[in-house]
Amino acid sequence: MRAIQLTEFGGPEVLKVVEMDVPKPNGHDVLIEIKAIGVNYADTARREGQYVVDTPLPYVPGSEVAGVVKAVGDKVTSVKPGSSVVTLLGTKNATGYAEYTLADERGLIPIPDGMDLHHAVALPLQGLSAYHTLKTMGRFENGETVLIHAAAGGLGTIAVQLARLWGAKTIIGTASTEEKRQLASDMGVDVTVDYTKDGWEQEVLAATDGNGVDVILEMAGGDVFRKSLKCLAPFGRLVIYGVASGEQSRFYPSSLMEKNQSVVGFFLPQIMRKPSLYQKSLEELLNYMKNGELQLTIGGVFDLEKAAEVHTLLQGRKTKGKLILTP
Repeated sequence: MRAIQLTEFGGPEVLKVVEMDVPKPNGHDVLIEIKAIGVNYADTARREGQYVVDTPLPYVPGSEVAGVVKAVGDKVTSVKPGSSVVTLLGTKNATGYAEYTLADERGLIPIPDGMDLHHAVALPLQGLSAYHTLKTMGRFENGETVLIHAAAGGLGTIAVQLARLWGAKTIIGTASTEEKRQLASDMGVDVTVDYTKDGWEQEVLAATDGNGVDVILEMAGGDVFRKSLKCLAPFGRLVIYGVASGEQSRFYPSSLMEKNQSVVGFFLPQIMRKPSLYQKSLEELLNYMKNGELQLTIGGVFDLEKAAEVHTLLQGRKTKGKLILTP
């Protein structure tokens, strides 16, 4: 089978097309013929050796796939060959950028009737991340104000819609281009901000009459983190779910004391280890989609061999919505 593999850390050019053996399922494993692969910032962090946990080399990136079950291990009882499923793969060696992969049957999600594979693969990672950054870690409540960075991205567009569904008073979204800011507005953002301009944090404060924001979703790090902290309201919660800039931030924890503020980290695999959190939230997201209350924005579909190009586009902030690879 074809796969995209890296044998060293670096830029998009380290992603190479290779031939590998099709894996064989055993135990609770299921062999999936992959039809759609979700591309995420976590994949670029893996490629650069900057991920939250260590990345073993050689490595096939990709943790989010949708496809058809082709074979099952001898202990599998919950799924049959021919079933259409979507899943999040393990964090250690995901093997998602490929034509086939193995997944544990206990993590498979049946694709609802009428949902195409591209939209199915766009939901799990970013949908669950948007849900839990806002609700579980951000402790968002009806009537609060939210600042969502990269509001036109895959996670951002979902987070905007969830904040609106859950009764946000004001949703502020940042994006780097007019086209992206328009998309964010279409999704439900009340105030759009160009975070590439100096002084954008003053625009955020002005939009809240100087009170600051109750919940902030931040994934850039560096200067964006530092300025976001200035926008946080008393009792506000800033949730970190990525470091897209590659720049770690330093701050004085004691600075949070004056206004009873919180800085919280988020890592989806920890949510996946708690079935009560994972299953309930996924059911809720699927119901939102079924009822037409949640729209998924597909930013582009590319051949598997163009993985390096897609990484370049993603990190260059030249995309909007979910990017998908197809074998």
